[in-house]
Amino acid sequence: MDHPLSYPINQKICWAEAGGEFDNLEGAGKPLRTDAALGNVLLNRLVDVAGGEPKIVPLSREPGKLRGNLREVEGQCQRQDIFWDMPMSEAKIDLARKVHG
Repeated sequence: MDHPLSYPINQKICWAEAGGEFDNLEGAGKPLRTDAALGNVLLNRLVDVAGGEPKIVPLSREPGKLRGNLREVEGQCQRQDIFWDMPMSEAKIDLARKVHG
């Protein structure tokens, strides 16, 4: 069963289309985006409004910080600790991706 407003909505769209109101719209004739991020637009907007960030965001910053630390440290023990932390960091990111899609 159709929604009661389906017909009037479709009629308005039809009249607008016939009147040229959809001509020259931004992006006309271009393919629609199909990337995975597009599916999360609403979720990302809600997180933005709420002032939070998904768990994967700070996790994704961690490898870059570790690489930066690796350039700065001189001691072999510190470097080994960082080399140990790097794959653990990547594993945390992979896990967060699997859990949160």
